[in-house]
Amino acid sequence: MAYSNNFKVNLIVRVLLIFCTCILLVDLFYTDSYTLTKVLVSCLLAYEIYVLIKYLDKTNKELAGFLNSIKYDDFTHTYTTKKTGTSMDGLYEQFNNVIKKFREIRAEKEAQHNYLRTIVQHVGIGIITFDKSGEIQIINSTAKSLLGVDLIKNVKQLKSVSEELVNSLMELKTGGRDLMKIEKKGEEVQLAIYAIELMRRDEEFKLISIQNIKSELEEKEMDAWQNLIRVLTHEIMNSVTPISSLAATIETELESQINAEDFKIENISKEDLTDFHMALHTIHKRSDGLIKFVSDFRNLTRIPIPQLEDVLICDLVRPILNLLRFDLEQNDINVNLDINPDQLMIRVDKEQVEQVLINLLKNAIQAMGENEELEKTKEISICAAVENDERVTVKIKDNGTGIDEEALKKVFIPFFTTKKSGSGIGLSLSKQIMRKHNGNISVHSIVNEGTEFTLTFPR
Repeated sequence: MAYSNNFKVNLIVRVLLIFCTCILLVDLFYTDSYTLTKVLVSCLLAYEIYVLIKYLDKTNKELAGFLNSIKYDDFTHTYTTKKTGTSMDGLYEQFNNVIKKFREIRAEKEAQHNYLRTIVQHVGIGIITFDKSGEIQIINSTAKSLLGVDLIKNVKQLKSVSEELVNSLMELKTGGRDLMKIEKKGEEVQLAIYAIELMRRDEEFKLISIQNIKSELEEKEMDAWQNLIRVLTHEIMNSVTPISSLAATIETELESQINAEDFKIENISKEDLTDFHMALHTIHKRSDGLIKFVSDFRNLTRIPIPQLEDVLICDLVRPILNLLRFDLEQNDINVNLDINPDQLMIRVDKEQVEQVLINLLKNAIQAMGENEELEKTKEISICAAVENDERVTVKIKDNGTGIDEEALKKVFIPFFTTKKSGSGIGLSLSKQIMRKHNGNISVHSIVNEGTEFTLTFPR
């Protein structure tokens, strides 16, 4: 405000002086004498106009210099005030205040930038950001360590590490993920890669996070082997133990009969023959069970590669409901079907996904059919929808008795079952089929409220 007032006063005084000089000069021109005075007053007027122009030009130059400093982010210059109370002192003081504010903003911005950069550099996950051409803006120390590189400016330089890795980084879209094996200094590294696409000032760039999950995979693999060995041991021992016991009993009995001095085949009683027959029948039955178990196990490991085609979800679900109509009616189960939109489509192997849906619906029917004490109306709801424009989910929910927490952890383990007549391979097979489709199957259950299975398919 002080600068503005001083500037106005200076400008008004100078204009008034020029105005007065002009009046004086006009008055002199109406007289025939005072020639020298006329010349001097004319020179004075010219000088006053020159000083006014110089005054305005100086202000404009200072303002242009200040704006150029802002334009080029140069806040090192400081304007010196003479403390005389002139208008220029006021202008310089305002300039210095603005420059000081810009310095504070820049310092705060740099501090924030350094703070975030320090976090990014020290976080335990590898982070890379790059633009469409692959030019890298940020790569933290963890990413460099995981990939075994030091100086790198473009993602394409990672071809020396793995060409497959470069292709994956360039092609992954928002929400995409990939598992990649690379070799670093003779050691195999298992990487989990996640991508997200972002915009910054109309410029597209991609943020990639990388984790070494080798130890986690090895731990999960060990747990899986232990669970599998436990199941195999249990199933095989259940069959082999009675076979071995009965075979030993028959051997002992026959040996005692054969070694008898008066042994004759006709001396073997009908009761003994009946026992032998029952024992052999049991051995035969348990052997068949063992063969079926091995066959089921083999089926789990021989799921063919999906033959993908575009399929309407309604065309998948309705024929299955028609197939299971007798079981549904026999158990008084209502089915609610909700597909949104009606023509929702997924790209899958139709036969394999039909098998998954049949497994889940049969489980729901059996779970509610076995519970005679269930008082509420038995219902199965099937809901299909698009989530976040990224994936399609199919949810199959029943209102049965649910699954207890301990059993819930094991439902996808091969041969684990809570049903008396169950084989324990349905859910494990379903999980493998969904993995083959780059999808997922998950379960949520509350005891006495019901169970919900969710199938997730990529779009």
